Amino acid sequence: MSGRRIRGLRWWIIGLVMAGTAINFLTRSTLGVAAPTMMADLSISTEQYGWITGAFQLGIMMQPIAGYALDLIGLRTGLALFAAAWGAITMAHGLANGWQPLAALRGALGFAEGTGHPGGLKVVAEWFPAKERGFATGIYNIGASLGGVLAPPLVVGAIYLWNWRAAFVVAGALGIIWALVWHLAYKPRLDHPALDEAERAHIEGGQEAYLDAGAARPSFLAIARQRNFWGIALPRFLADPTWGTLTLWMPLYLVTARGFDLKALALTAWLPFVAADIGCLAGPTIALWLQKRGMHLIKARKCAFTFGALMMTAMIFVPIVQSPVSAILLLCLGAFAHQTLSITVITMSSDLFRKHEIGTVAGSAGLFANLGVLLFSVAMGMLLTTVGYEPFFVALGLMDLLGAALLWTLVRAPKTA
Repeated sequence: MSGRRIRGLRWWIIGLVMAGTAINFLTRSTLGVAAPTMMADLSISTEQYGWITGAFQLGIMMQPIAGYALDLIGLRTGLALFAAAWGAITMAHGLANGWQPLAALRGALGFAEGTGHPGGLKVVAEWFPAKERGFATGIYNIGASLGGVLAPPLVVGAIYLWNWRAAFVVAGALGIIWALVWHLAYKPRLDHPALDEAERAHIEGGQEAYLDAGAARPSFLAIARQRNFWGIALPRFLADPTWGTLTLWMPLYLVTARGFDLKALALTAWLPFVAADIGCLAGPTIALWLQKRGMHLIKARKCAFTFGALMMTAMIFVPIVQSPVSAILLLCLGAFAHQTLSITVITMSSDLFRKHEIGTVAGSAGLFANLGVLLFSVAMGMLLTTVGYEPFFVALGLMDLLGAALLWTLVRAPKTA
């Protein structure tokens, strides 16, 4: 790319991040789709599956360390190393012969994949002006939903052609390929030879000066003393169990509670993730629409989150409706609503904190998000056989309303002067 300018380079870069995010979420979603077949093959109980999913969340709760590492060693080398690691660990899933090895591998995978959101947000903060950050975050997060879309046909196809183990090998190999492409293609904005001066001026002219202020590396304690951090972290703690349920438990729910076979799973389990793709852009669209009508950016983000939280109440009715088609449609609405509010609150890290803090902030908020998934997933594993799915869907429908209340209460727009 040396010497040749690429028009709209920032969008090509965020497209590459989106591809990496898709593979990141494909590798973690493969387990959920493989679960019904894998559990039968390895004689894994529902409670043991809950611990397997919980191990991943324990690993990804190390996200503050992963985010801090990216702040220290940079995006090019950091993301390449971690992506290669998550690819290799995913491939190793195919060698597991019981729930304990699977749990250990899931924990290691969670740690490696903990760089996903901090890395994406650092790219957005570096390469995009403020008015484009919401859409850029939404675009790379389309990859998360795309990974969920790809997982059902990949896993079911692998089971029909070979076995469930082959799906992990294919998904992991894609992670290693992306790591190589990223390391070869990515360079920081200040050093990128393909960035033309007009685009550079557009990016730098649209970024808030106060987000560049200060050069000292932030400590975890310094971040934790800021109310804006808790205004992001606590809503994420309440919101992310929805995504964990969609990726890890929805296929099992459709098979065990709705009577789906592998063919029906392959035909329908990806639909909520298509709706989630649309939701990735809905939050930024709502916020931008409100901004154009005079609303401050931070208040517009709060309104977008609240809109998503209200739609999330539809999840209460998933286990109640009689028709499997109605249940899938409600899951689609819940996935759309979740990504609408999730992308909104994730983007606020780059609205509220300085560039050299974003990896640490996003990683630390991710710790709380994944703690929420951990607690919810382990509880499902332990209680499903006695209480069923209904209480968990009710909780998913209501928790984001509490998250919206916390967002409005805690987050304050930073002083710009």
